[in-house]
Amino acid sequence: GGEFPARHHLQKENEMPKIPLALQPVDLVEIFSLVDNYSDVLLPGSETVIRPALAKDGVIPKSTLLAEHGLSLLVKVHANGVAHSVILDAGYTNVAAPHNMKHLGLSPARVEAIVMSHGHMDHTGALKEIIQGIGPGARVIVHPDVFLPRFLNLPNGMEVFFPPFPPKEEMQSWGAEVVENKEPLLLCNDTILVTGQIPRKTAFEKGFPGACVRLDGKAAPDSFQDDQSLVISLGDRGLVVISGCAHAGIINSVLYAQALTAQKKICAVVGGFHLTGPAMESSIDPTVTEMKRLAPEVIVPMHCTGLNAIWKFSQEMPESFQLNSVGSKIHLLRE
Repeated sequence: GGEFPARHHLQKENEMPKIPLALQPVDLVEIFSLVDNYSDVLLPGSETVIRPALAKDGVIPKSTLLAEHGLSLLVKVHANGVAHSVILDAGYTNVAAPHNMKHLGLSPARVEAIVMSHGHMDHTGALKEIIQGIGPGARVIVHPDVFLPRFLNLPNGMEVFFPPFPPKEEMQSWGAEVVENKEPLLLCNDTILVTGQIPRKTAFEKGFPGACVRLDGKAAPDSFQDDQSLVISLGDRGLVVISGCAHAGIINSVLYAQALTAQKKICAVVGGFHLTGPAMESSIDPTVTEMKRLAPEVIVPMHCTGLNAIWKFSQEMPESFQLNSVGSKIHLLRE
């Protein structure tokens, strides 16, 4: 199960990636929501968002999908009759992602890599279980900054510490092969791009106020250099950009996807946009304005996007907007 047939290009430390990267277009993208904050078994589906069945063999089961404040997505691409899949993030607890995969009849056995969008605990919960599900040699792709000690500096002056990211040695003891990347990285026969570190271009995407790291024993604001997204090309239909939390800014993430691939058209923007909570509210309007300019055909805000931002996207981009729920599958065909 742990084979990794893809050619993967690791950039040297100071070498700029050769742009545009040769991201190969695919025929179909399927994004399965293994973990998200929201669950609703009665949501109507569409051609683009396929909802899990309410009943099996005419009976509604007692067991159901679990939601939690976390994110985990199984991303599957189909190109020339061959399927490849990766998992982005692992949810908050070690319970939801494995339970939901089983409930949905999905197996991690053929997954070619686990990509970590950044180092927060609501994305790492079931990392051990997923690594063990893939088997020996499971590839875990992380930016080296995931290992930094992190804490929140609250307005009242209190410091609250994030649980640490599992150390490299610990992940290796679970059977993982740990790949550290700062630069863009092509996976799965060059069909899935991991952005690596995302340059900051917009004025209004200011990261996560109050988030701090310890660098050489000193506290510093957390600039989230480890925040990275996935990018897939559906040819003429455009790019699919999938973020974990978009601490680099969801607009910055999409702009970088365009720069890396020299492709302008955006088919879909999916994932956490980190616009929840009072500190982030001021970024909602400019983010929605810029997103309308980017004009994705499909937009599926998840996880840390927050109710106010989700509502705003639904009102301002009604043709594109889809409400996500745990177990939903986003289905995007090239044609």
